[in-house]
Amino acid sequence: MKFSEILRQFGDGATNHSLTSNPDHDPEITGIAAIDEATIGTLSYVEGAKFGSFIGKTNASALILPQDEKLQVLAHQSGIVWLATSDPRLLFAKAIALFYQAYRPIPEIHPTAVIHSTAKVGSDVYIGPHTVIQQGVEIGNGAIIHPNVVIYPDVKIGDRTTLHANCTIHERTHIGADCVIHSGAVIGAEGFGFVPTRTGWFKMQQSGYTVLEDSVEVGCNSAIDRPAVGETRIGRNTVIDNLVQIGHGCQIGSGCAIAGQAGMAGAVQLGNRVILAGQVGIANQAKIGDGAIASARTGILHDVAAGEIVSGTPAIPHKLYLKVCAVYSRLPDMYQSLKQLQRKLNNSND
Repeated sequence: MKFSEILRQFGDGATNHSLTSNPDHDPEITGIAAIDEATIGTLSYVEGAKFGSFIGKTNASALILPQDEKLQVLAHQSGIVWLATSDPRLLFAKAIALFYQAYRPIPEIHPTAVIHSTAKVGSDVYIGPHTVIQQGVEIGNGAIIHPNVVIYPDVKIGDRTTLHANCTIHERTHIGADCVIHSGAVIGAEGFGFVPTRTGWFKMQQSGYTVLEDSVEVGCNSAIDRPAVGETRIGRNTVIDNLVQIGHGCQIGSGCAIAGQAGMAGAVQLGNRVILAGQVGIANQAKIGDGAIASARTGILHDVAAGEIVSGTPAIPHKLYLKVCAVYSRLPDMYQSLKQLQRKLNNSND
C-alpha cells in the first residue's frame, strides 16, 4: 500500500509527516522490518535520538519517528518518508497489524473433538482435533480452542478467548473474554499445598478457584495454580510471559507485565501496573505496590512500596543496588588494602 494509505489508516496518530511538504514522494510500502534489516519498500521506526545514526544507514523507504526535528531532517536528507508521533514503538506495533494477521481458523467443531453432552458451546466457535471438553464447561461466542486442548469440568471460557494447542484448563477455572492462553500453559492446577506431619506430608486439597479477568495473556508453559480456599486472580489486561509460575492464592492486579521464569510463592499480592523482569522470585505473602518494578533476577522477600524500583537479592532500592555493584568490582583491591592496613597495625603494635 502507498505510504499515504498507511497515514490514513493511522488517523489522528499520524498528523505530522513528510507528505505535508512533499506530497509527491509517496512510495509503495510492502512490509515492515527492523531498521537495521530493512529493505527498499519496508517501513521501520526509530524510538529515540540514540538510534538516530541508523537513519543514514537503513534501506527502509519509510520511518516512524519521535517528535524530534533533527531526526526528521536526517530522514529527509536520506530520501526517506516519515511520520512523527509521541510513541513510535506503539505506532509501529499498529503498523505490523496492517501487514500481518494472526492465524484464525474458520469456526467449526472437528469430528475428533470429545465434547460432553452437558457442555455449552457458543456461536462461531472453533474446536480443533482431539480436544477434550468435559461436563459443565461453558465456552463463549467466537472462542478458538486449538488441537489437543483439555478442559476439565465446570470451566468457563469467555467470548473470543483463544486456547492454543496443548494447554490444559483445570476445574474451578474461570477465564474472561479476549484472553489468550498459549501452548503448554496449565491454568488452575492444584496449588502446592502440603502440611508436614510426623509421618510425612499431608496433602491439603485445593478447593478454590482460579480467575483470569478479561484480556489476560499467558505465555507458553506457564502455570497458574488454584488455592486450597478462596481464589487465585489475575487482573484485567495483565500479560504473562513463558515459563512463569504463579502460586496458589496469588492476587495479581490489572495491567501488570511478568517476564519469563518469574516465580511467585503462595498468596503474593501484586498491585496494578507492576512490572517483574525475568527470573524475579517473590516469597510467600509478599505485597508489591502499584507501579513497582523489579529488575531481572531480583529476590523479593518482603513488601515493596508502590512505585519503588528494586534489584538484587534480597531486594534493595535500585539506586542503592547500582552503588553496591560499583563497589563489588573493587572488592579484591579493597581486600588487599585492608590486609596492608592490618599488617601495618600489627607492626606498629609490635
